[in-house]
Amino acid sequence: MQKIIEVSQLTFGYSGTPVLENLNFTIFSGDCVGLIGANGAGKSTLLKLLLGEVPFSYGKIEIFGEHVKSFRQWWKVGYVPQNSITLGGNFPATAEEVVMGSLSRQIRRWCFFQKEHKERVREALEMVGMQECAQQLIGTLSGGQRQRVMLARVLVNRPEILLLDEPASGIDDRSTHSFYRLLEKLNREEGITILMITHDLREAAEHFSRVLCLEEGSVMELDPSQLADELRHRHKHPCRHCHLIEHAPDCDLLTEDGVME
Repeated sequence: MQKIIEVSQLTFGYSGTPVLENLNFTIFSGDCVGLIGANGAGKSTLLKLLLGEVPFSYGKIEIFGEHVKSFRQWWKVGYVPQNSITLGGNFPATAEEVVMGSLSRQIRRWCFFQKEHKERVREALEMVGMQECAQQLIGTLSGGQRQRVMLARVLVNRPEILLLDEPASGIDDRSTHSFYRLLEKLNREEGITILMITHDLREAAEHFSRVLCLEEGSVMELDPSQLADELRHRHKHPCRHCHLIEHAPDCDLLTEDGVME
């Protein structure tokens, strides 16, 4: 099975303060992976390292078998950042135009839209179930609809892997569940590998094939029995600063201070 991302002995910190220590994990082609962890655990930092946005000195990150520092085929990697539904919400552009904007580098070569570009935009919107809203202004769409458009904006470049940073943040429960089902469908039917930061352990356990937990600078994979135990006991976790604390049903981990998020 092809290795899409391989992280070996990765250690990283800010101003001498360690954030990630000796991380080791692999994402294989076809995986659908949820990454959970407390606020401040370093999940977003890890994604930035995988995207080559932050330099590091210790360890190794390989993307499609090539070191991230020399990797150049970034069109294979799609990225949906945190709070992406707030981006351009008041901009007077239609859903179709927002997705088309992701092809600007290719369009610049021709100086105008080609039939191929318009077809790719149509396909991307259709993949996320938003083709009927193509001519609507992005600001008139609901949070869930806008998030699907932002996903289409990434899919139009036909990536092989999606990296998503809490994409369901700020949308209602129904839209969140629908979004998870959409990702599962893209993984299953389109063969797109997915790595997504999430705080929703229940949805991740239901729709994703793997769940990784980032805690105290280290990564471990939760097996089905551990996931079931987490959900059954309302996510009780031992903590360095306190004894057993019971979480709310929609919370996945304690914060570093042992306080519920």
